[in-house]
Parts: sequence; structure tokens; C-alpha cells
Amino acid sequence: MQNFYVTPIGKISVNEEGMFIEVEPKYIPALQALGGFSHLNVIWWFRDFDNKEARNTLESLQPYKKVPAIMGIFATRSPVRPNPIALTAVQVVHIDYKKGIIQIYYIDANDGMPILDIKPYTPSLDRVETPGVPEWCNHWPTSLEQSGNFNWENKFNF
Repeated sequence: MQNFYVTPIGKISVNEEGMFIEVEPKYIPALQALGGFSHLNVIWWFRDFDNKEARNTLESLQPYKKVPAIMGIFATRSPVRPNPIALTAVQVVHIDYKKGIIQIYYIDANDGMPILDIKPYTPSLDRVETPGVPEWCNHWPTSLEQSGNFNWENKFNF
């Protein structure tokens, strides 16, 4: 098998002022023309789970309520996976093009997590009008906006 090499383009910053994507100085020119996109797809590395045990975990014991007793890791959003790559759609608050800082409303990443790539969210490529989901999660919110007010703690077993 071929191995791949990735270089972080920045990191997540979480502090008292909010949540931010801090782009490394050499990648700041890549932010040009990002203005006008309300949302971005952020690909990041869940480095807290980059270890041999996590990378070799292929099944999970009932991570959510009302699901099968055992789930394949690819059927979950767990950070424990063969490659701890995460994908999160985020809403943009503000972009500082000079400093390379994108303020966002929320991301499910911890402070300091490496950012691998940023792509604009475009409905023509990223939105599915009527996605099919299993019965155990068909009552979950149908949008990022609705998820903010949803009681997720009642859905997880961890």
C-alpha cells in the first residue's frame, strides 16, 4: 500500500474570544476570493486519536442510543478510525485576510487540532436534498443550524 504525506495548513484555536481557524502565513494567499461563502468544509486531523490502538479499531460498541449493539467504525462519526481525518462544515463569522484568521461559530475540534484543508461549501456539490439515514438517527436535526439547539447529550453513550 502507498503511504501519503500531508502538511497542516493551520490549526484550530479555541479561546475566550471564540473559535478560529488560524492559517499558516505561507497559505494566507489561498484565502483569496473566499469572501461571500457563508460556510466552509474544514478537513482536520484528530491528533488526539492518532495512535496504533485507535487506528486499528474497526468496530464500536453502541456509540449512540437505539443503534445496533456493534457498529462498523465507518458508520459512526467517531474520531477513532484507521485515519483520524475529520470533516466539519462550519459557518463563517469573519475572515481576516491579512492575519489569515477565519472566525467561525463552532467546530467539533479541540484547541490546537491541525487543519489539513479548507474548501468552500457549495450546495451544488455538498448538499443532498433528501438524504437517506437509518431509522435510529432519522429524528436527528436535518441541518447544521438546527443542530446547535439539539440535545446531543441524550443521543450518545459516552
